[in-house]
Amino acid sequence: MEDLSFIVGVIGNVISVLVFLSPVGTFWRIVKNGSTEDFESLPYVCTLLSSSLWTYYGITKPGAYLVATVNGFGILAEAVYVVLFLIYAPRKMRVKTGILVGILNVGFLAAAILVTHLALEGDTRIDAIGFMCAGLNIIMYGSPLAAMKTVVTSKSVEYMPFFLSFFLFLNGGIWAFYALLEHDIFLGVPNGIGFLLGTAQLILYAIFRKARPSNDTISQGLLEQGFQK
Repeated sequence: MEDLSFIVGVIGNVISVLVFLSPVGTFWRIVKNGSTEDFESLPYVCTLLSSSLWTYYGITKPGAYLVATVNGFGILAEAVYVVLFLIYAPRKMRVKTGILVGILNVGFLAAAILVTHLALEGDTRIDAIGFMCAGLNIIMYGSPLAAMKTVVTSKSVEYMPFFLSFFLFLNGGIWAFYALLEHDIFLGVPNGIGFLLGTAQLILYAIFRKARPSNDTISQGLLEQGFQK
């Protein structure tokens, strides 16, 4: 069983790395154009916080090093994305991003580490970190829900990239399976939700991939989604 868990965890690491690298095309466009255009920094700031907390969880929980390694890579990738945002964003967005980084990636993260490290110990500390990680991941699934709403209202999958949905499906599924093998509810619940949302996105993609939306419905969908792919 331990060998199976290790194999599944390694596969999960590979898939997660691909998910972390999925915004590379977006940031190549940002660097090439010298502007962040209408892209939002919040998803990357939140993912940086999530990766940091999951790394802390993986380091704290015995035997969870596979969780720590892949999220350690996530910290590096998301930090690069955030730095590029701070370089190429307009002044107003740069200030907003700096404030978010200060509050979430510095203030909240430091407080979470200090409180759990100094006030808690043993399984209680692991459970507290796990609750924070799972809760943040569940909140972050609002982004896929917004993309799904855009697809339904615009009747177009243009703003819900297939490979991002596919990797959400794979990533959620493999880590939910890993969590089942390791009896880890904090990994299992958010990744199980990710697997279900990824499945729903693929179903929507199959339904609307050949649809021809009007420009008005596409514009309305973009406004409702709030940020580009």
